[in-house]
Amino acid sequence: MFRLRLYQRYVMRETLAAVFLVLLAFLALFSFFDLINELRKVDKNYQLGYAILTVALNLPSFIYELIPIAALIGTLYALSTLARHSEITVLRASGLATRDLLLTLFRVAGLLAVLTFVVGEALVPFTERIGNEIRARALSEAIVQQGFTSGLWVKDGRSFINIRTVTPDSALRQLRIYKFDPNNALESVIDAEEAHFDASGAWQLSNVSRTTLVGDVARVEHLPGMDWNSAVTPDLLKVLMVAPERMTLFGLLNFTRHLVENRQQTERYEIAIWKKLVYPLAAFVMVALALPFGYSHNRVGGVSLKIFAGVMLGILFYALNGLSSNLGIINSWPPFASATAPSAMFMLAAAIMLWWVERR
Repeated sequence: MFRLRLYQRYVMRETLAAVFLVLLAFLALFSFFDLINELRKVDKNYQLGYAILTVALNLPSFIYELIPIAALIGTLYALSTLARHSEITVLRASGLATRDLLLTLFRVAGLLAVLTFVVGEALVPFTERIGNEIRARALSEAIVQQGFTSGLWVKDGRSFINIRTVTPDSALRQLRIYKFDPNNALESVIDAEEAHFDASGAWQLSNVSRTTLVGDVARVEHLPGMDWNSAVTPDLLKVLMVAPERMTLFGLLNFTRHLVENRQQTERYEIAIWKKLVYPLAAFVMVALALPFGYSHNRVGGVSLKIFAGVMLGILFYALNGLSSNLGIINSWPPFASATAPSAMFMLAAAIMLWWVERR
């Protein structure tokens, strides 16, 4: 029993060291290219310090995306090194079963899965939002101006809201509200130059033009300001500042519920919810996929070829992960299937490879 624990600690230490070394190398590479991209925006307002800070705030996002790929390449490297030194051969000759080695690697994957989930929930949404705010303030850009060239569209009950610009302090500019009656006939249109959220929980509109439709008659009023109560709040807008894949699980659930209440499509956000739950488990898939490579001990060029194979498999997984989500949205596939398809395909490939290795 003591020998087993000693072997587990050794393999886990070597594997984790390799995984974090690969992760560090990827972070340096991605941060370098990200910094080059930010340097193109540097001017008298968006100074070098802002660019460096933005790159630093993007690091959690890179960590979240790269952990599964680093798990694959790092595990490949660690197992290839052990195989090249005949250590795996000795362990197997001593009675070590493939199942025991796989369970040891799964312990490493469990630690990486917890790290992925914590980074994705606690760091990524916060740093992504702060980075967007810093960039927007420095460049005087709108934070939310997505979906259409006309701006952001939100449904709130029987009202459709068009927001051209949301500033970093959650103020709204060039706001238009279309209100419909129970018969789905247009009841009124409100145009406001600006809107600010106050402590009472309502929006204060300024420079308002309200057009009320009664039958065939349209009445236009010009008001210096008015109150507007809506389910659209600064918290909701902050959620929209971050891509669905970067939101917290709680934020995704809340926004999905808002969409359901307003009878809007939720496929993209449901897929994002399942991905938040499934993506950390990709580390288990990757270490299982790497294990069959560890049973071969090519002494000439073996490690290099395996690392190259790991890079190619990691790129393929990353591409399929994004492609599956997009195809799921376009074709209205079940959200669970869209989110889990890449991991399921790679796990099946790992199972087939392990079965083939065991038969040899």
